[in-house]
Amino acid sequence: MKRNLIILAIAVIAIAGVWIWDESGRGASSGKAAGANGQSAGEIPADPAPKANHFAPAFTLDSLDGTTSFSVGGKRDKALIVNFWAAWCGPCEVEAPDLKAIYEDHQDKLDLYAVNATNYDRLRSAKEFVKEQGFVFPVLTDAEGVAGDLYKITGYPVSFIIDRDGVVRHRIEGIVERKEWEKMLQDVL
Repeated sequence: MKRNLIILAIAVIAIAGVWIWDESGRGASSGKAAGANGQSAGEIPADPAPKANHFAPAFTLDSLDGTTSFSVGGKRDKALIVNFWAAWCGPCEVEAPDLKAIYEDHQDKLDLYAVNATNYDRLRSAKEFVKEQGFVFPVLTDAEGVAGDLYKITGYPVSFIIDRDGVVRHRIEGIVERKEWEKMLQDVL
């Protein structure tokens, strides 16, 4: 009886911890987005975190072809979408045409970095996927999983919309309709 009570107490504490962490702005469940709530820059917590209304964690990764490095974190000239994906991910394939169209429509005010989960993917498969989809935006490789760990990626696709001040405005887990993308992008364009 005492053992069951201890197990029940641990389970309740774990569930409460997960609920509190999720409610603190981690993001939304699959297919939904967590968005800006109108906080001013002075109200943004100093510690970077991969959730809405926090500064985006900084990282630098190489491009898929290895010729260029790209950085995330801090102020920038354009808003940014950071999309985490893998070649074997079915939803990533469904989402790819929308990402391509979004970039083509807004590239004058928006950058898009597609971060391949190279630590879980094959480089060759990633290159084939990019060629097949006709991506014209930078595709980055995360061979060590550093960016994926910083952004607490546990599934694919996951995207972040980051404003010019380097603040995450939306965390999007799973795929969303194009019109929802456009609605969220209004916050940063």
